[in-house]
Amino acid sequence: MASTRLHQLAEHLTIKQSSKHPLDPLDGREISAAVAVVRAEKGSLYFNTITLLEPRKKDMLRWLADTSSPRPARVADVIATTKAGQVHDIWVDLEKRSIIKAEVVDGIQPTLIVEEMLSVEEYVRKDPSVIEQCGIIGIAPENMDKVFCDPWTITHDPKYGTKVRAIQALLYYRPNHDDSQYTFPLDFFPIFDVNNKKVIDMEIPPVRRPISLAEPNNYHMPDIEREGGYRTDLKPINITQPEGVSFTIDGRTIRWQNWSIHVGFNYREGIVLNNITFYDKFEGKERPLFYRLSIAEMVVPYGNPDHPHHRKHAFDLGEYGAGNLTNSLSLGCDCKGAIHYMDAEFPTQAGGVKTIKNAICIHEEDAGILFKHTDFRDDSTIVTRGRKLIISQIFTAANYEYCIYWTFLQDGTVQLDVKLTGILNTTAMNPGEDLEGYGTEVYTGVNAHNHQHLFCLRVDPNIDGQNNTIFQSDAVCSPYPVGHEKNKWGNAFTAAKTKFKTVAEAQSDYDAKTSRTWDMANENKLNKHSKKPVSYKLVSRESPALMPKEGSLVWKRAGFARHTVQVTKYKDDQLHPAGRHVVQTSGDPSPGLPAWIAENPQENIENTDVVLWHTFGITHFATPEDFPIMPAEPITLLLRPRNFFEKNPCMDVPPSYNITPTQVKEGKKGCACAASKESVQV
Repeated sequence: MASTRLHQLAEHLTIKQSSKHPLDPLDGREISAAVAVVRAEKGSLYFNTITLLEPRKKDMLRWLADTSSPRPARVADVIATTKAGQVHDIWVDLEKRSIIKAEVVDGIQPTLIVEEMLSVEEYVRKDPSVIEQCGIIGIAPENMDKVFCDPWTITHDPKYGTKVRAIQALLYYRPNHDDSQYTFPLDFFPIFDVNNKKVIDMEIPPVRRPISLAEPNNYHMPDIEREGGYRTDLKPINITQPEGVSFTIDGRTIRWQNWSIHVGFNYREGIVLNNITFYDKFEGKERPLFYRLSIAEMVVPYGNPDHPHHRKHAFDLGEYGAGNLTNSLSLGCDCKGAIHYMDAEFPTQAGGVKTIKNAICIHEEDAGILFKHTDFRDDSTIVTRGRKLIISQIFTAANYEYCIYWTFLQDGTVQLDVKLTGILNTTAMNPGEDLEGYGTEVYTGVNAHNHQHLFCLRVDPNIDGQNNTIFQSDAVCSPYPVGHEKNKWGNAFTAAKTKFKTVAEAQSDYDAKTSRTWDMANENKLNKHSKKPVSYKLVSRESPALMPKEGSLVWKRAGFARHTVQVTKYKDDQLHPAGRHVVQTSGDPSPGLPAWIAENPQENIENTDVVLWHTFGITHFATPEDFPIMPAEPITLLLRPRNFFEKNPCMDVPPSYNITPTQVKEGKKGCACAASKESVQV
């Protein structure tokens, strides 16, 4: 009976597999097909996640080398739950309409989804124990509609383990509809059982902090107008491309200025970039650079030692999902210029499909000076302005916004920019309270705790092929003393290269004293001029150490953040450095990257298929300038070609202005080339 029903559903949900790139995200029809297969075989389940199970790398490489060969199968990776919270991991072959793997997974909790988070506020407001505590700190029962909740996972608490799907409800008060609730944090923490929809515990501080009586501190228009209004001296900047954009898009593959990039997207990492290549005109061919790039995880540990603040360390990707939380972007606000958008589709808990319009923004921008030189002898000059292609998304994790920009430059550089904005996570404080250095009073009665934002970049290099080696590069002084025949004047210095041969060796921390960088090199191919291996260099200077101490809960759960760079040998199932399931894990033993390293610390990573894991971010000591809403704080890192090209690969970009020494001598005018048509003289 089930198979007959399954056949009927399959006919209704026919999918043309041949038109799909194997790494394209699942679309709405595929999601619906996966739901139909699961329901026909497993009955009624709630759907947590339905995403693409990426093909094995060897299958993808075979297909990329010959796209007329059999296309890798489209498989849906389904995480579903029963009403009681039992978790099912299921793989569905979308072409054959069959389940190829199904297992019940014990001892884990899957990603917290938006529908669950939205329900918490409704139930918490009505709970008698919450109403009672609100009354104690000065909120009347009739004002419970002004109480708001940011639902955070419990992170981990032995009291609940993974048996209860537990939320720690961070509560705030909003006196008026347009007020910012983060100005009025409440001092107690209800614990909410998501599956049973009830408050199961109440955490009350030993010293109570009544609701603040300060004036609201807001960021919306009415308050700005009361404070004198918006600035009136800004003139418009219009960004236009009357002849259209310089990139082309075929499905989800972008071609721009010698670049080719496939753009994927999933519930967890958000943007995933695959099969990144660059056409090298000197060699006359497209050269592979990276098989896969993504921000694979992040953790935000808070630095206040008081219970329950030690539990505040959100894994915004593993616990919630950058894709799940992504914004629908709007022209003129989130993106400016001639924009191409891509949507994202995800399952609802009930098995429907929801669409996030304009989840990804793709556009070009002026990149400033690409290169310039003026000869002081005769004022002969060349100046060329650059362009950049930006692939971006923005996601909101409760109070914070994360703006992710993958930028491609004409010289072969990949630049990752992350901007942090939104609103500080705030807690209550009494007048004159000693915060002991663990936080800052950013507004009357508002304590913002010290915290970090630590991201994990997953780099799967493909530098002229899969066999790559990682080197650490340090600027070091010559070993010879001043006066030695090899360092007579004492000014000599070199780049010291350390080859990572095993997984155990490849655990490295940033060192500003040596301008430390890391090379992803193909030792099988040398640059014709430098005689050095072709490579790409990771340049990342914003790489703070994980501040929580060894043995702490965060240290155990976020093992990926213990070092700036770690390297493993490629394995298909090693995508998530804090583990596949992150919610409520204890970190004992540490999941993900530490576990993979411990499996075989002496595993060879020299001249083979490797993955580089890079932790970067900021340590944030909040200030009043960050409140009531935080100006965007940028973080930038680069993947730059080193010994990869014969010479500057962008010499053929039309200059904005060029006058040669001969033209100067003959009194001729310089050439303002095509690229300068956009210029305006003032």
